Amino acid sequence: MTKSKSYLPGAIVLGMHDALVSQTGIIAGLAFALADRYLIILTGIISAVAAGLSMAASNYLAHKTNSDEYAMRAGAVTGLTYLGVSGILLIPFFMTANVRAAMTSAFIIAIIIIFVCNWGICRAKSRPFWRHTIEMLVICTGVSVVAFLIGEAAKYFIGITI
Repeated sequence: MTKSKSYLPGAIVLGMHDALVSQTGIIAGLAFALADRYLIILTGIISAVAAGLSMAASNYLAHKTNSDEYAMRAGAVTGLTYLGVSGILLIPFFMTANVRAAMTSAFIIAIIIIFVCNWGICRAKSRPFWRHTIEMLVICTGVSVVAFLIGEAAKYFIGITI
C-alpha cells in the first residue's frame, strides 16, 4: 500500500465504528423514548451531520498534528463514512411508521455492517474474526441499552410523553 493510501483503512474504520456505536445508541434512545418516527429521523439527521463533521475535523487535526500530508483526505473519509453509515441506519425509519420494526431493522443492518466490515478487516490484517466481531457487537449493544435506559429515565423523571 502506498503512503498516500495508508490513512484509508483507519479513516474508514474510525468513521464506521463510531457511527455504529453512537448512532445506534442515539436512534435506540430516541426510538424508545419518543416513539415518533419523524422526530427520530430529524434528530438522527442532525446528530449524524454534527457528529460526522466533528469526526472529520478530529481526524484531520489528529493527522495534521503528525504532519501527515494527507490529513484533509483522512478527515474527509472519516466524516463521509460516518455520514454514510448513519444514513443507512436511518433508512428503516423512512420506510415504515412502526418505530419498533424500524429500530429492529436498524439493529439488523448494524449487525450486518459489523460482520461484513470486520470480515474484511480481519481478512486483510490476518486477525481473529470472531473476537473483533463480538467485541464490536457488545459495544454497540451496550451503548444502545444505556441510551434506551437514559431515554426511559428521562421520560419517567421529566414526565415527557410524545
